[in-house]
Amino acid sequence: MLASKLTHRLAIAVGRMSLVSSPIRAQQIAPTLPTLKMLKVATPPLPPDGKLPNRHKLNAATVTVITAPVGGAWAPMGSDMARVLDGENLRILPIIGRGSVQNLVDVMLLKGVDMGFAVSDSLEFFTKEYQVPNIKQRVAYIVPLYTNDLHIVARKDVKTIHDLAGKKIMSERNLGYFSVTNIFDRLKIRADIDSKTDDAMGLQKMLNGEADAWIVSAGKIAPIARNIKNEEGKFHFVPVPYEPQLEDLYLPSSLTNAEYPNLIAPGERVETVAAPVLLMVYNWPQGSDRYLRLAKFIDAFFSRIDQFHEPSRHPKWRDTNLTAPVPGWQRFKPAEEWLARHKQAVSEPNTTPAIDTVLARQRARRVDPADTTQQKRLLQNFLEWSKKQEGR
Repeated sequence: MLASKLTHRLAIAVGRMSLVSSPIRAQQIAPTLPTLKMLKVATPPLPPDGKLPNRHKLNAATVTVITAPVGGAWAPMGSDMARVLDGENLRILPIIGRGSVQNLVDVMLLKGVDMGFAVSDSLEFFTKEYQVPNIKQRVAYIVPLYTNDLHIVARKDVKTIHDLAGKKIMSERNLGYFSVTNIFDRLKIRADIDSKTDDAMGLQKMLNGEADAWIVSAGKIAPIARNIKNEEGKFHFVPVPYEPQLEDLYLPSSLTNAEYPNLIAPGERVETVAAPVLLMVYNWPQGSDRYLRLAKFIDAFFSRIDQFHEPSRHPKWRDTNLTAPVPGWQRFKPAEEWLARHKQAVSEPNTTPAIDTVLARQRARRVDPADTTQQKRLLQNFLEWSKKQEGR
């Protein structure tokens, strides 16, 4: 009886083994048996942005700067800022803008614009045009970069700036019209000014005889003026005398034959006025996110200013003076604080525009042609005044 039960169990076990060893049965059973692959831990899915940098960290480290149309100094200078300062903890994003007036609007109103380039005298025009309350407390400058000179090109029958009264003038809104308006208002000159036509088309209209003058505020040497074809000598720069009405807003300057041989005869120079180009910002409240972000930018920018003087960078950077004040503007507090902390360490290149003594003597002679003693006294007063301006 016992032998019979053992035989029966053995037969059942052999039968089961034969079923499993059968290829057909093995395939049927296989899906129910655990495998090594099934035992592995599943890989977690990638986040929605994959392996991109952290979104919040990237935004917190990025500042934008609005420049001007390609062709002038501002667009390449914005690119220089990105090339020199971009890194893991700071990114500069340049934006092509329209120029001074619109840049002021954009810095005040556009959410994504942190800072921008503007000529200092555009603020007076902006204030009159838009009647913004407390505008001088709402925008500030970080640093003056270089000076823009007023370029007035006209036919040679227009001999003085006052000859432009009643004439047709081309001067684009963001590239010169603001200066024209300020100066003409102060000198009580009334003219027909087209501020809507762009600078290149406006110049062409003047050359074609459709306008009497073309005016732009630009750093010298301005390629658009230097490239004017004037083989027949029909055109020239109209002088802008440094009248007392202009002294609070402008600096005396001049244009020379070396800079513009196509419009100025050898050995001659033409009087004009100049105003600083600024890197300006909205005056964000202290401790705000934008304030702290710009403070980080200022620390990097000021600390590496020497790198902007390299030959590979735009030559106008060599005129930048970190410590120079700008009358009529307040400096952004993080910039002021940085300069105070590094007062002993800041070593400025000799970037303050040289005093034009030739031009100063010409003005002194014009004031009192017969009295050389008086001319010397006026010249000395001017030189002393200039030194005081440098130290302000």
